Amino acid sequence: MPRVTIDGAPYEVLAGATILEQIRSFGGDIPTLCDDQRLAPFGGCRICLVEVDGRSRPVTACDTPVADGMSIRTSTDALEAQRVALLRLLARDYPRDAVERQPEKPLHRLLRAYGLEESARGDSDPALLDTTHPYIRVDMSQCIDCYRCVRICDEVQGQFVWAAWDRGDRTRIAPRTAATLRDSECTSCGACVDTCPSGALEDVSVLERGEATLWTKTTCPYCGVGCEMLAGTRDQRLVAVRPAMDAPVNRGHLCVKGRYAFDFAHAADRVTRPMIRKDGVWREVSWEEAISFVAAELRRIASAHGARSVGILGSARATNEDNYLIQKLARVVLGTHNVDCCARVCHAPTAAAMKAMLGTGAATSSFDDIERASAILVCGANPTENHPIVGARIKQAALRGARLVVIDPRRIELAEYADVHLQLRPGTNIPLLNAIARVLIDEGAIDQAFLAERVEGWPELRTFLCYWSPERAAEICGVGADDIRRAARFYGETRPALIVHGLGVTEHAQGTEGVEALVNLALLTGNVGKPGSGVNPLRGQNNVQGSAQMGCEPAHLTGYQPIEQARARFESVWGAPLPTEPGSNLMQMMDAGARGELKALWAIGYDILLTNPDAAATRASIEGLELLVVQDLFLNETAREHADVFLPACSSFEKDGTFMNAERRVQRVRAALEPIGDSRPDWRIVQEVARAMGVESGFSFTSPAEIWEEIRRLWPAAAGITYARLETAGLQWPCPDENHPGTSLLHQTTFTGGRRAALQHIDYRPTTETVTEEYPFLLVTGRSLYQFNAGTMTMRTPNVKLRPTDTLDMSPADAERLGLGDGDRVRVRSRRGSTQLPLHVDPALREGTLFATFHTAETFLNEVTSPVRDAVVDTPEYKVTAVT
Repeated sequence: MPRVTIDGAPYEVLAGATILEQIRSFGGDIPTLCDDQRLAPFGGCRICLVEVDGRSRPVTACDTPVADGMSIRTSTDALEAQRVALLRLLARDYPRDAVERQPEKPLHRLLRAYGLEESARGDSDPALLDTTHPYIRVDMSQCIDCYRCVRICDEVQGQFVWAAWDRGDRTRIAPRTAATLRDSECTSCGACVDTCPSGALEDVSVLERGEATLWTKTTCPYCGVGCEMLAGTRDQRLVAVRPAMDAPVNRGHLCVKGRYAFDFAHAADRVTRPMIRKDGVWREVSWEEAISFVAAELRRIASAHGARSVGILGSARATNEDNYLIQKLARVVLGTHNVDCCARVCHAPTAAAMKAMLGTGAATSSFDDIERASAILVCGANPTENHPIVGARIKQAALRGARLVVIDPRRIELAEYADVHLQLRPGTNIPLLNAIARVLIDEGAIDQAFLAERVEGWPELRTFLCYWSPERAAEICGVGADDIRRAARFYGETRPALIVHGLGVTEHAQGTEGVEALVNLALLTGNVGKPGSGVNPLRGQNNVQGSAQMGCEPAHLTGYQPIEQARARFESVWGAPLPTEPGSNLMQMMDAGARGELKALWAIGYDILLTNPDAAATRASIEGLELLVVQDLFLNETAREHADVFLPACSSFEKDGTFMNAERRVQRVRAALEPIGDSRPDWRIVQEVARAMGVESGFSFTSPAEIWEEIRRLWPAAAGITYARLETAGLQWPCPDENHPGTSLLHQTTFTGGRRAALQHIDYRPTTETVTEEYPFLLVTGRSLYQFNAGTMTMRTPNVKLRPTDTLDMSPADAERLGLGDGDRVRVRSRRGSTQLPLHVDPALREGTLFATFHTAETFLNEVTSPVRDAVVDTPEYKVTAVT
């Protein structure tokens, strides 16, 4: 290893590192204002100057690599004099009041350290103040032209919002395309605020509420990317959130929801006392009365109608420990496998398809494989809006030269960076993916050695795909045959290649088969079990992977272990028999409710009425229940219309536990706040109901850590994941023992189910939800950047200023033909019902296709969505509804 001398002391250093990186690795530091570990070295501010023997003048430590034999001095009198001179120049026109008002800013700390506070004699310029953005205050009177905001927006987020205008002492930093930040292309990720050393960019919440006095490391409560963050509190109130710099998933970056949409925890309509409704009137009650009432009613109904008359739904917003106890209560206390979660309506097809073909129903690789991939195929996912941190990483990979193929009915943002965008008709994934597979075979872009060694069914699939020419698929899908060939070449000829998919694949009548078709592509090309390759689902909610993995699924126990395979182990640890009668999934429970067979439902952190398809059918299912218990933060639509009991739960900012992200990573959740009002953690509420029903054995935990220890005993693949190990970083399962590092890449030498995986030949069965003269449009539903799912959390934050309502997006050609314009209020009608919402004319849509979000109860988009379901796992077909 190279050896250097720093301020007279010898050190061994890593070749290629900069002087600044090496000094910091030894516990030292050098003043700097333009450096950020997330950015490429810049050398702009020159505050980090050091002297190196043999160099005629000082060099900047942040962008000068170390070399063997270097002798470095970091703080000679000459260097300190230069730093003082540079700081004095920066302070010359700098606002004095800013130094006093924000003492902890890096620039202000440096001025204070060098005794230069008095050098700041400038005044704030109102012309440089921009307060239009709900989260970010811009005051370029405090800008020191370090370019960190420009660079982090370009290099990390890839939004290119900020630009440097003019030259020399006339240089100014301002949005590239608009007069204000609010009107620019800013996605409100806050990275520019996070890196700004002077306060020119600052969080509005901090200015209004003061700096945080306590920071707690936890995991984001929104999507399944699993970003780690620091929650800042002051006087028991959240005032700011910052990204965790050492987080392997987000690497010091957050999106607008994770960074700013936290005020839901303090919302005025937060329900913090238990309530029981009688004769249509809600009445606040004590926890003792609420628990006793729920326990007595569940006991009565199960006794009168049998255990199958009761169902319970876990929550993708709850922790692993919460969900584990939920399914344990269902099976041990209620005596039923009628337990499910919202994975049913999103990624159940992924779990089923990948488990059937590969042996494990989860991501084959990791988010880090985005940077390792030479080609990325994004199918039925819109990562820059719905999984923004992953979206930014894919965008940066494309900017660095990775081939990018996008398959989506809309021209999403990533399509602008793609080598080819296949803008197919909704519901035609199977023909398109079959045709891509056919091209791979025809053009020899398959991995014959991999097929021979690790794959079955290759000759049969080759024969089957003879019928799926690009021309045949093109006619069905509405895309060009040559574009299909180009997409196949980009994916098949550029190795390694990674597949990323989302609900645009799974929420279809052939959702499970759509995922199987993607797995076919990966197996044909050998893009499994190698760095930079694989099939990775982007999970929708923060713990939807964990809720199903914990056993909130009727056919599987914790660890997604089939019931009969793991029955003996669970009965031994639980000291109780498991039910022998099969359970019902969520959609089957809804069917049973409509038939009068389901009598009681306990929905935890899940607004089924607002989010399930065909709202009229959901109402019909639940309005006849004898007991409906809702456990949530707010009186959601299910509770408002039909619930008998409301149990107030804590938010994730108020409890401990773990979440599991889309790449199988288990990460810690830590309480930054005390429970608000009389709310309680989900696990504690569930445990108290179990005890009130007379089952104390197995329901006497004192903490989530104790619950996790029981999970480890039952799930061999997580046996090595301990809370102690999770203190420093998350771990990816399988992790079978405490010396195991976790598994970032599955299927390297074998598949979970054996040495070989079987290819599937999948014929196309068009959905029954087709256009007619009466219903000429196909409606696709999905999320948006600024709102999240049913809006339970985000609609109670300033995100409503950035996206106040759902919209119906329509192509310009269709809008012109109908005589409609932006903002016009329109009625959308399907075979099930209708709703009204404002129109947004969007060139991203092709003619005949509409898109709408479902975030608000005012819109209630699921009044119109289709009852069609996936034939294998009953996932609803949210992505294809015929409307007028």
